[in-house]
Amino acid sequence: MFQAHLLRGTLTLSFFLHQADFDEAAEEVKKLKTRPTDEELKELYGFYKQATVGDINIECPGMLDLKGKAKWEAWNLKKGISKEDAMNAYISKAKTMVEKYGI
Repeated sequence: MFQAHLLRGTLTLSFFLHQADFDEAAEEVKKLKTRPTDEELKELYGFYKQATVGDINIECPGMLDLKGKAKWEAWNLKKGISKEDAMNAYISKAKTMVEKYGI
């Protein structure tokens, strides 16, 4: 019983530490000195939505909503990725962008 409780506590603590890394990465991306490419931003957006919401749960915008459609497609490409894996990918991509563009 004690081991199971300890394990749950460790997993909970691990999640919160990981969430803190994710939140920090999201804040750092907002401070980039140079704007990343549209492709980089779309990929980052897709990982962010997958990490925070999960699989896409909205209808595809109409063809005249180019920005909305691009965001929908970026998120839809991440369908099936677990929230944890998406969070890890987001953190990794954000770190790469911070190294590339500076803050």
